[in-house]
Amino acid sequence: MKKLLALYLLIIAALFIGGCGSAESPKQEEKILKVGVTSGPHAEILEQVKNVAERDGLKIQIVEFNDYVQPNTSLDQGEIDANAFQHQPFLDNHVKDRGYKLISIAKTVILPMGIYSDKVKKLDELKAGASVAIPNDPSNAGRALLLLDQAGLIKLKPGVGAAASVLDIVDNPKNLKIKELEAALIPRAIADVDIAAINTSYALKAGLVPARDGLALENSSSPYTNILVVREKDKDNPVFQKLIKAYHSEEIKKYLAEHFKGSILPGW
Repeated sequence: MKKLLALYLLIIAALFIGGCGSAESPKQEEKILKVGVTSGPHAEILEQVKNVAERDGLKIQIVEFNDYVQPNTSLDQGEIDANAFQHQPFLDNHVKDRGYKLISIAKTVILPMGIYSDKVKKLDELKAGASVAIPNDPSNAGRALLLLDQAGLIKLKPGVGAAASVLDIVDNPKNLKIKELEAALIPRAIADVDIAAINTSYALKAGLVPARDGLALENSSSPYTNILVVREKDKDNPVFQKLIKAYHSEEIKKYLAEHFKGSILPGW
């Protein structure tokens, strides 16, 4: 009888301990995807993407940067899981110069670069020797020069494309004085030059509306659609398909149309 009672108590204790262990064992921590963006429009768009993605079970942590260099450095070093702020020529340049193992997995939005001015209302008002501010990083400098070419202000060497530099200018009829400045600083320098080529993200932060204030804007044939970037080793991770699905949703397309009013367009 005593043996049966002892056995019974052991069984009860085992069940109790097992039950407690099951109740107290922590749930597997849900993966939170860290996505880097530059502050301004990209951060605003990702906030909307985050809301859409959460309905599909994907949690996103937004990590904001104030320059164009750190988002790729941070991604390469594994501090974030993806970024969404750059176009393909910019990524190609970073991969080539810095050896980053990063890759594009989807297109996001188009932020057309524009030419702005406090001095003239039309580009044909520019006088000889007028000063022009363009970004100093290679990919955006090439982008600005292509825009100046598109606007008829200069001519570039045929076929030079996104790799264009000031050395590729073969015709400059107004003898424009080109000043290369950090992209983020150009809106503040607009009063010091005659015209300035400004990325839309920085133009919007400075209170400029591309569709209203731009003297010239990149057209729909621009190769500078923004992209979603991850580390090469992660490109087949299915979690990013949920992120792409959220970016390419009808909700985001509607948000772009209503919030940015033609200044930022879907690129997919």
